[in-house]
Amino acid sequence: MADGLLAGGGLGSEAMARDHERTGWAAEEEPAPLGKVLFEDEDSCSDCSNQDKPADCKASEVKEFTAEFLEKVLEPSGWRAVWHTNVFKVLVEVTDVDFAALKAVVRLADPYLCESQVSTFSLECMKELLDLKEHQLPLQELWVVFDDSGVFDQTALAIEHIRFFYQNIWRSWDEEEEDEYDYFVRCVEPRLRLHYDILEDRVPSGLIADYQNLLTQCEESYRKFLNLRSSLSNCNSDSEQENISMVEGLKLYSEIEQLKQKLKLIENPLLRYVFGYQKNSNIQAKGIRLNGQKVTHVVSSTMMTGLLQSLLRDKLCPEPCKEEIEIQFHSDPLSAINACYEGDTVIVCPGHYVVHGTFSIADSIELEGYGLPDDIVIEKRGKGDTFVDCTGADIKISSIKFVQHDAVEGILIIHHGKTTLENCVLQCETTGVTVRTSAEFLMKNSDLYGAKGAGIEIYPGSKCTLSDNGIHHCKEGILIKDFLDEHYDIPKITMVNNVIHNNEGYGVVLVKPTIFSDLQENAQDETEENKAFKVQTSGEADVAERVDLEELIECATGKMELYARADLSEQVEGNCEIVNELVAASTQKGQLKKKRLSELGITQADDNLMSQEMFVSIVGNQFKWNGKGSFGTFLF
Repeated sequence: MADGLLAGGGLGSEAMARDHERTGWAAEEEPAPLGKVLFEDEDSCSDCSNQDKPADCKASEVKEFTAEFLEKVLEPSGWRAVWHTNVFKVLVEVTDVDFAALKAVVRLADPYLCESQVSTFSLECMKELLDLKEHQLPLQELWVVFDDSGVFDQTALAIEHIRFFYQNIWRSWDEEEEDEYDYFVRCVEPRLRLHYDILEDRVPSGLIADYQNLLTQCEESYRKFLNLRSSLSNCNSDSEQENISMVEGLKLYSEIEQLKQKLKLIENPLLRYVFGYQKNSNIQAKGIRLNGQKVTHVVSSTMMTGLLQSLLRDKLCPEPCKEEIEIQFHSDPLSAINACYEGDTVIVCPGHYVVHGTFSIADSIELEGYGLPDDIVIEKRGKGDTFVDCTGADIKISSIKFVQHDAVEGILIIHHGKTTLENCVLQCETTGVTVRTSAEFLMKNSDLYGAKGAGIEIYPGSKCTLSDNGIHHCKEGILIKDFLDEHYDIPKITMVNNVIHNNEGYGVVLVKPTIFSDLQENAQDETEENKAFKVQTSGEADVAERVDLEELIECATGKMELYARADLSEQVEGNCEIVNELVAASTQKGQLKKKRLSELGITQADDNLMSQEMFVSIVGNQFKWNGKGSFGTFLF
């Protein structure tokens, strides 16, 4: 076995299975069956490839389960390994394994072989270090040396599983979480899925960075919390310093809980894109040109005389020009967008354009197709960010078909400002349109389909008007988000004469905290008439969420007219159901905020729902053939 080691005290690449460059079998094995192997049923056999079904356990029992697993598959002695740290790599021999502590008893191999980043790290230093550690090393820090006999293959694979688990799945605070028999379902499964989604490029790079930053923050805060708790447990005095430390500890605990909640939202594949990722756009607006001139950009792969004459007649010079218009020609729409300043217009001529970048629109411009949407197709290929990013104050897009392939993010995001989409077709890949907080979106006479998530995601504090559109063949039609702990205004949503059909889930789904459901259950004994009366006359609400009386009466009147119709079809029931639920959600949110303020001794100047701003008008929409129905709620 020593033949695999380089002379002169160095370690050869064949001597070990390294973290990033393992050789032989170690490079081929994947720790994918982690759940089956680590959480195996006690009655199942020790062969890792022949498991029946995974058993769950408490978080406090994970270490015990791990020890039982290792006792079945790990050779207790007789194998060599490389002790691998950030500073050095040294060859050791394993003489025993403490399964309960997940440690191996080792001694330095003969001959002594070591690679170190510190030149002064001598044999004597290594012996002294091992003595301090009582010759016991964590299994995670050991890489089994390759052996041709194959005797230690299972040992090496088992240690790889343990290393993977504690590096990528286990969190130091897990044991203090709810100690129920669902650790695998609650923690391991979502974290493992997130890990492989990242490896397979199914998660936006920005979301990955957010997750890593949150994880680092949480680990640091938890370490501080443990140190503070330890110092308090050793202090019996009732001093002022102890009181200050307790207050600091409460703040740290609250901070840790918030960070853990954000981590869980990203780890959950259903909520990952709903709450976890609020991409920041760093697009800078160019503003008006120095000379104040506005330019019309014409996009066409080829320009024929007939097309030019038509453009001059219809778009460029529809009437006698009072002043000269500067025209710039482009062969692709992306270069035209990048050349725009405030107030410019981009006219895209018929054709099929393939782009590989993002349309980053930061100025108020108009992007319009010259013809029917099916004749002006802009297709994005290749994995990457959003297709269209909008941050301009007033952006108008019309008569274009956008086609998205192999995407990780949505087809259109409005970060802030107002974006109007008219007479367009959106063939989506992941999510469709995302309307962020403080953004405004107007969509008219357009068709959206194919989203693997929601066709339209509406965030709190946004304004969304949907009129005469088709939204179909998505996972969900429209997703409305409500953040309980964020101080955002309620979204203002108008839906008129849309056809929402053939979506896998609901036509419209409201995502809200579970606490709303608890409040709703307490009010179940009220009749629908009493509820409506209460909403209009005596509902409690937060003063920050203002209400317009005329809009409320108008909505209530429209709702009663719908109820009065003899034909309570699916789409009419859907319109009314959405109105009821969203009004109730707003009221309940106001009640919660008022209760919190009341606990702090703060009273409300206005205690009437009439002072709130009605945020939804839903009339004349048709809901057809949606898998779960026209409207539903998702509690988190």
